[in-house]
Amino acid sequence: MVPKIKLFLFIILIISSLHTAKGEDVKTSDLDSVKLSLLTCAPGDAIYTLFGHTAIRYENPAKKIDVIFNYGLFNFNKPNFIWRFSLGETDYELGIETADRFKWEYDFYGRDVWQQTLNLTNEEKLALIKLLEENYRPENRVYRYNFFYDNCATRPRDKIEESINGKVIYQPTQDTDKSQTYRDIIYQQTKDYPWSRFGMDFCIGSEGDVAIDSRKLMFAPSYLMDAFDTALIVNNDSTRNLVSETSQIVYASAKPDEADWLEKLGRIFTPIRSALLLFILTAILTIYGIKKKKGLWGLDLILFASAGLAGCVILFLALFSEHPAVSKNYLLLIFHPGQILFLPYIIYAVRKRKICWYHVFNLTVLTLFIVLFPLIPQRINFAVVPLALCLLIRSLSNIILTYKKHR
Repeated sequence: MVPKIKLFLFIILIISSLHTAKGEDVKTSDLDSVKLSLLTCAPGDAIYTLFGHTAIRYENPAKKIDVIFNYGLFNFNKPNFIWRFSLGETDYELGIETADRFKWEYDFYGRDVWQQTLNLTNEEKLALIKLLEENYRPENRVYRYNFFYDNCATRPRDKIEESINGKVIYQPTQDTDKSQTYRDIIYQQTKDYPWSRFGMDFCIGSEGDVAIDSRKLMFAPSYLMDAFDTALIVNNDSTRNLVSETSQIVYASAKPDEADWLEKLGRIFTPIRSALLLFILTAILTIYGIKKKKGLWGLDLILFASAGLAGCVILFLALFSEHPAVSKNYLLLIFHPGQILFLPYIIYAVRKRKICWYHVFNLTVLTLFIVLFPLIPQRINFAVVPLALCLLIRSLSNIILTYKKHR
């Protein structure tokens, strides 16, 4: 029997057992051996795995069922995936796979997995199973994914809370006691991936720097795991731990560094190093141009066109994306569509050695940005500063050359 048919029949068995659990004649004692657990997976190397992953494990030894409910499935090959992702219209879905396959996959990619067994009553186990089964129906399994607010970690948490007869109380921890932001969590998860951090910094606006509460921190699987570890279930006068046992079920063997040449190059030329190198090169060419009284309009074409295109991306996200965190982006002070819209006028003024009022405006704005950088209510990647200086000295150079010509 081919593996796909086996898997299909296994999932049919799961669904049929879940439907059986819905019958009123099922004895709660039959659920004594059933175990439901929260799984937390270590981060991976791909950008969409940098924050780890969360899933729910359902074990029913009597029926030989051991499966994973996974809210993190998506398809890169769907039409217009990148376009829809930028608009915040990415659809994820709930999937089911065998525990053996799930563990094998994470071991293969060198990612540890921890299991927190939920301390549920039989009634609560049955309620959670019903919720998962209902959620797996074709008409319910797809949901609109949001990186911060509705993702593969928040969905399992919400379903578990919904099944509990009582209220889940999360205890403060050392991490939740201090004020943190979404960007703080991003920085923690991307410390070894500077280009991924730079890209996220580039897109996320000032909303990412607003302090968030402990519940919102749970968008990150590791924070959800920590929260569950000390959480309590309170029902009238009774109190019990949410988690009865924690164990590691995948000890991934260390994987050799298989980074390709582009990744290795990115580790050497980090965003800040690349930006500083570009600034030094721009400064040398600018000094040469002033001495030789050359406008170097080709250099301006490259720099201002690049800044303008980047600005178009930021403005598009701010205006049209459903992601709340990408609005109000102060990087638009540097990278904005005006840098490319006024490019013909900039090049014309440089070649004709005429006064370019756009350069005067640009110099003023960029100078204020550099001076007031610490006061901007948005944590901006420091690699942006050398990039801003590149544009600033080019505007200053053109003003100086124009002044010398008309003096």
